[in-house]
Amino acid sequence: MNIQILIDAAIGREGGYVNHPADRGGATCWGVTEAVARAHGYRGEMRSFPRTEAISIYERLYWLKPGFDAVVPIAPTIAAELFDTGINMGPAVAVAFLQRALNALNRGALDYDDVIAGPRIDEATIGALRGFLNKRKPGGERVLLKALEALQGERYLDLAERRPANEAFLYGWLANRVGQFS
Repeated sequence: MNIQILIDAAIGREGGYVNHPADRGGATCWGVTEAVARAHGYRGEMRSFPRTEAISIYERLYWLKPGFDAVVPIAPTIAAELFDTGINMGPAVAVAFLQRALNALNRGALDYDDVIAGPRIDEATIGALRGFLNKRKPGGERVLLKALEALQGERYLDLAERRPANEAFLYGWLANRVGQFS
């Protein structure tokens, strides 16, 4: 799993400059919101936001900081899914999805201990992931991926139901985000 390939694919999905009136994120370029760009020192026009800065932000904020890189040696497809979900929903949401799914799949803590929810991948989460995959060979990674996709899809539906303006994005979210790694 190469982070540069994942970043290039994410930028390809996100596209260049966009400022959709229904998007609360406001102006974005390469999928990076103006607020995130400003928080990381960018002061120019978002239309001119450099792709190299987006790459740097993706790697730091959406790969290394939440600890998705630690998942790669164990479950590379899960790492890719977490990265993409983190870009669109925030890394802490992606981490929470993984921790929730692992806790729900451990058969009442018979297979491995529950994970205490936290904002990043920690040793306990890695231990639970290893425990799940060891117990559920073969096919465990595929099933866990389905659980993550189900949580992601449910969240998109919820976002559209709670804020009708988000209905403008729902089809694209479901078509381009959910299930892309299955």
